Amino acid sequence: MQAKNSGHALATVLVDELIRNGMTAACLGPGSRSTPLALAFESRPEIRLHVSVDERSAGFLALGLAKMTGIPAAVLTTSGTATANLYPAVIEASHAHVPMIVLTADRPPELRDTGAGQTIDQIKMYGDAVRWFVEVGVAEARSESVSYWRSIACRAFAACRWPSPGPVHLNLAFRNPLIPVADEAGFAHSLDGRPGGAPWTRESHSALQASEEDFERLKIEIEGTERGLLAVGTGLHNAGAILKTARRAAWPVSAEATSNVRTGPPAISTFEALLRQPEFAAGHRPDLVVRLGNLGTSPSLAALLDASVRQISVDPSAWLDPARTLSWMVRADPNQLFGRLAVELGTRFDSGWLSSWTEADARARHTIDAVLDDHGVSEPRIARDLACCLPNGSVLYVGSSMPIRDLDWFMPPRPGIEILANRGANGIDGFVSSVLGAALAQAGPVVGLCGDLTFLHDQNGLLLASQDPVDAVFVVVNNNGGGIFSFLPQAGQPAFERLFGTPHDLDLSRLAATYKCGYELIHDPIELGAAVQRALGLGGVQIIEAGTDRDLNVSFHRLVWESVGRALGRD
Repeated sequence: MQAKNSGHALATVLVDELIRNGMTAACLGPGSRSTPLALAFESRPEIRLHVSVDERSAGFLALGLAKMTGIPAAVLTTSGTATANLYPAVIEASHAHVPMIVLTADRPPELRDTGAGQTIDQIKMYGDAVRWFVEVGVAEARSESVSYWRSIACRAFAACRWPSPGPVHLNLAFRNPLIPVADEAGFAHSLDGRPGGAPWTRESHSALQASEEDFERLKIEIEGTERGLLAVGTGLHNAGAILKTARRAAWPVSAEATSNVRTGPPAISTFEALLRQPEFAAGHRPDLVVRLGNLGTSPSLAALLDASVRQISVDPSAWLDPARTLSWMVRADPNQLFGRLAVELGTRFDSGWLSSWTEADARARHTIDAVLDDHGVSEPRIARDLACCLPNGSVLYVGSSMPIRDLDWFMPPRPGIEILANRGANGIDGFVSSVLGAALAQAGPVVGLCGDLTFLHDQNGLLLASQDPVDAVFVVVNNNGGGIFSFLPQAGQPAFERLFGTPHDLDLSRLAATYKCGYELIHDPIELGAAVQRALGLGGVQIIEAGTDRDLNVSFHRLVWESVGRALGRD
C-alpha cells in the first residue's frame, strides 16, 4: 500500500485499520474537507457506504446499524456546522450504549480562528458524551505516522465497545490537496499493517462477572424473599434465563416491551394497568426488587418503587438510580449472572404471591383486549395489534412519546420478534434514519411504529430510499400533533394547541410520493395486519398511516384503566 500525499496516507491507513478491527458499514454527509476519508471508504468493498445529505440523519443511520449488529459503524462529516448536526445521535448513542465512531474532518490549525469558511471549534465538541476523543493532528510524512494512525484506529474501535459501549470522536485535520495526487512532500513510507489482515493492536476483554461473594449474596437475597419482583427495562437481555430465574423464585416479572423479555410467564403484560388500581398496588408492594436495565415508561412502577422498597440493580456500567432508591448496585453482566441463577437458585413453592399477580394479569389482559376490540382505530390497539401480527424474525422499532408507552402498556407476551427503540435520551430525533439503519443490517422484516411528529422530524431520512436498496415499513399514527402533551397538565392551558399540540395539517400521502415511498391509509384496525403484510411483500420503503384523535385518545386510555379497575373488583 502506498499513498500520494500525507492526507491520502492517513485516510487510507485509518479506514484499512478499522476494517481489520471488524467495521463493515459507514455513513457520511457530503463535503469537501472530508474528501480523503470519503474516497478511502468508497474504495473498500468490505465497507457498505451510505450517503445522506443530512448529517443528523447520517448519524442516526449509523446508530441504527450499530444497534442492530452490535458492530461499531462510522459516521463521517465535513468541517463546520456539519459536525454539530451529529450531536443528537452522539447523545443517543452515549445514553443507549451504542458503539459508534464519529469522524469529523477539520481545517488545519493555521486556518482556525482566522475567519476561514466552514471552520468552528471542533475540539472535544461532544464533551463527555463520547467515551474517548482524540485530535489526530495534521498528517505528516514521517516513518512513525503509520503506526500512530493504526494504533488510534484500534484504540477507537476498542473504546467504543468496552467497558461501556458508546461513541468515540476522532477529529481529523486535512490540508490540501484533498484528493490522492502528489504534493511537494509526497509520502514515501509503506502503509502496510500487520500480516494476514490482523489489527495493529488486538484488545481482548471479558464480560464483567459478579464476584463469587456477590453472586452468593444476591442468590441468598432472592431465596430469602417471598414477595419479590424482577423489573426489567430496556436492554439486550437473556429472556430465557430471567424468566426461569423468576419461576424458580416464584416472582412476577415486570418486563418493558424493549427488554425483549415479555415472551411468556411469569412476565406480567398488564403491569401498568394493574398498578394504576390503588387497592391492587397497595396490596402488592414487594419486599425486594431486582432491577435490570433502565426503567423508563411506567409512572405507576416508578411510584411503586419508592424508598421504602429495597432495590438492587444489576448493570455492568450505568448508574441507574434517578429516584435515589437503590441500596445495592451489582456491577456485572446480567445475562451471565442470571444464567447462573437460573441453574443454581433454589426453587420456591408459590405461596400465593406469584399467582395473585398472574391471576390479576389474566383478568386485566382479557379486559384490555375486549375494550380494544370493541372500539375502532385507537393508538393502544394499533400498538398491540402490530406487535401481534408481525412474522417471527421481525424487528419492531418503536418511536418515543406515546407509541413506546402504548406498546409497553398494551402488548401481550410475544416471542419471536426483537423490539428496539431510541430510549437513551428518549427523544424523537432521527427515528426514520435509525429504522432504516436497522433495516440495512437486518435480513428479516423491519417495521417502525411512530407518531406523526416523530416521522416528520426526520423525513430527510427517507432520502436514503432513493439511493440504497432498503426494505422497511413505517406505521405512522397520525393525530395531527404532539399527542403525549394531551395527557399532561399543559392540556388545560389556553394556548395549548399553538405551544404544545402543534398541528401540522400535512398530507402524508404527498410526502410519501415526494420521497418515492409506497403509501396506504387504513380506516379500520382490522385492516392493519393485511396492510403490513402487503407492505412487507412490496419491498422498499412503505408507509401505512392510521388517523386518530388526540382528545379521544386521552379518554380512551382512561376508559381502559377504569375497565380494568372494575374487572379487578369483581368476585
